[in-house]
Amino acid sequence: MSEPIHVTDAAFEKVVLQSELPVIVDFWAPWCGPCRMVAPILDKLAKEFDGKLVIAKVNTDENPQWATKFGVQGIPTMLMISGGKVAHSQVGALPEGMLRDAVNQFLEAVKNASPTA
Repeated sequence: MSEPIHVTDAAFEKVVLQSELPVIVDFWAPWCGPCRMVAPILDKLAKEFDGKLVIAKVNTDENPQWATKFGVQGIPTMLMISGGKVAHSQVGALPEGMLRDAVNQFLEAVKNASPTA
């Protein structure tokens, strides 16, 4: 998927928790300034990591269920999920370079944890 997927509470389990690819879930809201700063970076990363990673966006105003389940208290919060489990969480906006580094570390950890790696 070369762009982020907008996920509802109803679709979260199928799209995120059952994904064969690692997923970064961005919990955000339209009124959140830092969320708007991160959005174009995530768009760019979705294109760059197409086929290796899914970027899912959850609008917490419209879809609060999973944010509550994961204990999200501030946005933006990004959860890095592999095999249905949270491997890392990032609260707050990061500059592009730091976010790219976090994504690369996440993908490397997933690769190293894979029994076929």
